[in-house]
Amino acid sequence: MSLDKVDQLYQYYGILNDAKDKSEHQAEYMEIIKSAHGSEKEKRLATTFIPKFYKYFPDLSELAIDASLDLCEADDITIRRMAIKELPSYCRDSHENTPRISDILAQLLNASDPAEVQQVNLALKQISKIDPMGTITGLFNQITQGDENGRLKCLEFINNNFIKAEQEVQSKEKIEDFITSEIKKLLKDVSSDEFQQCIQILSKTKLGKTITGHQELVKICLEQVDLETDLNFGEAADDIVYIFLTCVNQALPFFSSKIESNPFVKYICDKLFPLENWHLIGVTDDQTQIQLRILKVFAELCSHSSSLEKPNECVEAIFNILIEYLPPPPVNLDESQGPSILFSHVECLLYAIHAIGKQCPEFLSFPNDPEKLKDFRARLQYLARRTQGYIKKLQDDVKGKNTVDPKTDEEKLKVMGLKTTSNIQVLIRDLYHPSFKSKIVLSWINEKAKKEKTENVDNGSSQKTTSNKRPITFSSGNNDSRSPKQRKINNSSGPKVYTPPSGKFSSRLNQQRNNFKSNPNKNKFRRGGGGGRNQRY
Repeated sequence: MSLDKVDQLYQYYGILNDAKDKSEHQAEYMEIIKSAHGSEKEKRLATTFIPKFYKYFPDLSELAIDASLDLCEADDITIRRMAIKELPSYCRDSHENTPRISDILAQLLNASDPAEVQQVNLALKQISKIDPMGTITGLFNQITQGDENGRLKCLEFINNNFIKAEQEVQSKEKIEDFITSEIKKLLKDVSSDEFQQCIQILSKTKLGKTITGHQELVKICLEQVDLETDLNFGEAADDIVYIFLTCVNQALPFFSSKIESNPFVKYICDKLFPLENWHLIGVTDDQTQIQLRILKVFAELCSHSSSLEKPNECVEAIFNILIEYLPPPPVNLDESQGPSILFSHVECLLYAIHAIGKQCPEFLSFPNDPEKLKDFRARLQYLARRTQGYIKKLQDDVKGKNTVDPKTDEEKLKVMGLKTTSNIQVLIRDLYHPSFKSKIVLSWINEKAKKEKTENVDNGSSQKTTSNKRPITFSSGNNDSRSPKQRKINNSSGPKVYTPPSGKFSSRLNQQRNNFKSNPNKNKFRRGGGGGRNQRY
């Protein structure tokens, strides 16, 4: 392209900019539109010249927008970013363009260049302030018709940006209702990551602010799990567990004294805890870690389950799993050389059987089987001695260090270890002579975050309790002298795992998810062939 053409563009710009009645210069504006397919220098000028005078030529609106969209696909990334930056201009005076521009920007969220994606996000934020309803309409249009990666990017934008921006507009209720309606339609067929984004979005609407809203969110999670389906354990065991954990982790924040977790508790006891199933979970990956994830979720669920129809059956299922992690006292060996104990697993199971055992307090007394009672108490005593030993070692290790706000990973693990073993002490005391009086906070729970979340819910309530970490002792008498520990459940942050001297724990949540998604044949979340939307997980 010769320099003369560039000079002409500047001339057309000057004519239009100075004219009182710009509509009289349609020919000049048409030449500017054509420059979108010219040289690189022309295209750069066109990115700003076309949107600037767009509103004065309604008859050329389609040509103008199409030209700008062509510039968004230019080979030169600088031109693309300039064109994207100007797209909100088409929405300021013509809101009817917003859904289309929003749809286009949603597609551009898949761009490979981070700077370009950043520019797309800025443009979407701009038009969401200009016309929030039009913006969200365009986003959901792309969610409905776009590919899976594009769907997820749109949901992430809505979750991270739009809800916050939308709170300032007067049409808040109308937009929330629209978002809620569209998300519910989408939930008929979503991937695991999409499902998490959907629930998080819904939780930021009015559904997340009321007890009835929480009930509805829990119901949605229950429907996705499909609790009544018979499980086929085997090679698909880890798939089943992953699907369940994905759903239940989204439901956990919404349980309370008014919304019980009974269906999930019963599902785990009936489907996952039978020993023949339990031993198959995680065999193809890190079994110890996967099973621990289930037990952590289960412990939190049990704190919101107080009216099971058949609590005896659940307690028996929990007891059978607990015995797997409670070794009997060694007969001829030094106890310090005894089998390793997975303290994090034990904390979860003791907490669960303590929480559910309140509904059938006679079970752990084993009135018809004194030998079983004797064996259980012997295992608890052995666990208590091992626990005391670890507590003493951990206390020596953290002596003089900041245990309130530990900085290093090693300090954090040791502080977590002290919480875990202290909880085990209290639970042993209650279960040795079943009394179910103590209250504890699970070692990975953030009480402050849970309290703040509870206070933001209408009709919500919080409980205050005290804590006690006195060493445990056993005698032939009844251990009635004890103080309650505070127990609240917080699900907003990932669990930390205690590493005792005899074992190793590590989180592989992200790795398992990546492994799960890398094999499309085993991913039950994926949509069926041909883009059909009837499959559910």
